[in-house]
Amino acid sequence: MNPEVTQTSTHATRTRTHRFTVLLSATRRGARLARLLTERQLADWQNPSEAAESVVAELAANAVLHGQVPGRGFRLTLTLDATRTLRIEVTDPRGDRLPRTPDPAGGDAESGRGLLLVAAYADRWGVDEGPAPCKTVWAELALLPDCGAT
Repeated sequence: MNPEVTQTSTHATRTRTHRFTVLLSATRRGARLARLLTERQLADWQNPSEAAESVVAELAANAVLHGQVPGRGFRLTLTLDATRTLRIEVTDPRGDRLPRTPDPAGGDAESGRGLLLVAAYADRWGVDEGPAPCKTVWAELALLPDCGAT
């Protein structure tokens, strides 16, 4: 599958928005690639974030595991705005399968723990239904300045 990659930067008065979109195969390799592309893109935007990479890894893995339809991939979109808020969106073709977070007290649940990680890293997350038959699981993270510089 040839990934469709779109990058845009919008410069307006006192605002700057970066956007990156790629279509990936709904395979384990596609999920790994989503994380690697996120790492590279955030580095290019000079906003590295291991938390964002972890969120992308979980959402991409869920798209592959629970959102797969034969012959259809998933789309990763990263949007970084002027306030350093990163919005991560993963769109898959299974709008009929909405994610649910497990009850943390349940302890022995065999799935859904990745969404607890997403909830821990993200300031907000949710699901947008449509356009049919798709859904988009999204998360927003406020990226902190790199404290490694002296």
